[in-house]
Amino acid sequence: MGSRSKTHLAYIAGFLDGDGSLMLQLKKRKDGNVGIRFMATICFYQDSRHDETLFWIRDILGIGYLAKRNDGISELRINGYKQARRILDCLSPYIRFKKVQAKALLEACVILCERTITKLTKRQLQKLVDLMLVIQNQNYVTKKKKSRSELLKVLDLTP
Repeated sequence: MGSRSKTHLAYIAGFLDGDGSLMLQLKKRKDGNVGIRFMATICFYQDSRHDETLFWIRDILGIGYLAKRNDGISELRINGYKQARRILDCLSPYIRFKKVQAKALLEACVILCERTITKLTKRQLQKLVDLMLVIQNQNYVTKKKKSRSELLKVLDLTP
């Protein structure tokens, strides 16, 4: 991470609380033999006219990529279990409004950092689905997301 103080981390956590999102998704995968993967993402949003704040956050955290969307919003995205875990470890003491999502994503990242998807137990996969739903249910959702039974079916965990 770049030069960071507690004040910087508190500011970034506040920004995440207000203009950010925490996501755990199950994505289709074309490479490999599994066909699916979990994706952990921390995302910060800002009007593109004022995206210097996102560059500053990226500099402080030392990670992430910026993208400008067609709707005039810029995003700073941080993907990956290890990266999300490292960032959440630093920001968690200061997060206030997204504490439930942060705790769930951090727990999922710990599980996902320990082993590859093919080595996860049935219990761990079910736990990841439960954590995904905790995050999903706390987030503002614009599109319908998969239900628990649909996610379990994708992971071949249905009886």
